Amino acid sequence: MKSPLKIYHEWKQDKSLGEVIKNTGYMVTSNTASTGLTFVQGMLAAIILGPIEYGLLGMVVSFASNVNRLLSFRMGELVVKFGGEYLEKKENKKAAAVIKFAGLAEIITSLIAYLLLIILAPWAAKVILKDPLITRWIIIYGTALLANFMTETSTAILQIGDRFRKLATLNFLQSLLTAIWIIILFFTKGDLIQVLFAYLAGKFLYGSGIFLIGMITLRELIGKNWWKASLGELDNKKGLLKFAFSTNISSTLNLVIRDSEVLWVGYFLSPLYAGYYKFSVAVINAVILPVSQFITVTYPQINKKIIAKQWKDLKRLLRGTSTIAFAWIILCVFGLMIFGEWVLSFIKDGAYVPSLPYIYVLMIGYGFASVFFWNRNLLLSFNLPDLPIKIMAIVGGIKTLLMFILIPKFGYLMQAGLLSAYFIVSIGVMVYLGLKKISFEEKVAFVNADSGYNN
Repeated sequence: MKSPLKIYHEWKQDKSLGEVIKNTGYMVTSNTASTGLTFVQGMLAAIILGPIEYGLLGMVVSFASNVNRLLSFRMGELVVKFGGEYLEKKENKKAAAVIKFAGLAEIITSLIAYLLLIILAPWAAKVILKDPLITRWIIIYGTALLANFMTETSTAILQIGDRFRKLATLNFLQSLLTAIWIIILFFTKGDLIQVLFAYLAGKFLYGSGIFLIGMITLRELIGKNWWKASLGELDNKKGLLKFAFSTNISSTLNLVIRDSEVLWVGYFLSPLYAGYYKFSVAVINAVILPVSQFITVTYPQINKKIIAKQWKDLKRLLRGTSTIAFAWIILCVFGLMIFGEWVLSFIKDGAYVPSLPYIYVLMIGYGFASVFFWNRNLLLSFNLPDLPIKIMAIVGGIKTLLMFILIPKFGYLMQAGLLSAYFIVSIGVMVYLGLKKISFEEKVAFVNADSGYNN
């Protein structure tokens, strides 16, 4: 077994891991401040509204966001995979064509998503939120879809351009604006619609800001005439379209299985329990935020290692980041166990203490997902977008079926337990298949090298 000192020296010499940690540092530094602001705004919003209205807020935000995810092709992943690969090969025209395709597709789907939201809002307000008057709130918050018309593509441009500091700064400014707005509402005794506008303002700032910075970065990477690139430059249109549709299906599956939890809780139980659930997820997202930044900064590095066939470096990168994530998760778990109930007792006179069991159960699944955060990105970089979809569909289908059977009988903790089980099983399978693929490629490289030596 390697000593901690030897592991440290190996990590220190690993340039890719160092790059990931440096860029993660930018994100964490900014997001630590953002997390503080987000935590403050979340707690103040929870205090201003109380569990029931806080649950309604979560359901409105979740429904509007999920309509967008329904049509989202996750263009960021496509740009990192194909655009990043072309840039690595110095094929700038092809990279520009990929980015142009992604941007146009994202703009069109954003417009379609908002029209769909307007159509579905009355039904959602009546059936899911059980209050027809909330229709207008859903439509108003849905304008965030228009503000973030090219967010995924722009974010990916900053990723492949190694502009993580700018990405982190913008994220901080978004949180700062929303936090200041909600602090003002706290002292002026704001209501639900005013809190909704505070969240919406942050979305507009981020959407417009990331677009402008992305376009500036694109000029620096490719040139001012990037937009003139013809889509005819693409030589792998079939693979690109397959990747786009696969990630869209993946996003849709996540919408039903993972990202609609607040809506499901509100549907099966009540807005009160939806409020507890939203609060629980907000707490978990705050404590795991430092390691969650690995997802953004590691994906381009994974992609580069696979393109260069640097298998040992790739395994070292995955092992190093997972070790760091594991250490942080263990620290968070002990912190929640020791201080969780004491801290919650100060919020809204202990109104959110009932959410603590939710937090403990969800932390199991979210912790596992945080340690093996690279599971899906690894398969995407191997150009295997269908594998995650099949795994998520099978495991998620079982989870969704069990929800209808078990939640009405066993209550809110079962919802959290099923989500954690889904994370562990689906991610566990993807990790296994990803590592198996690396081992296979290593063997192929060894055989080829041995064959070349013998010749």
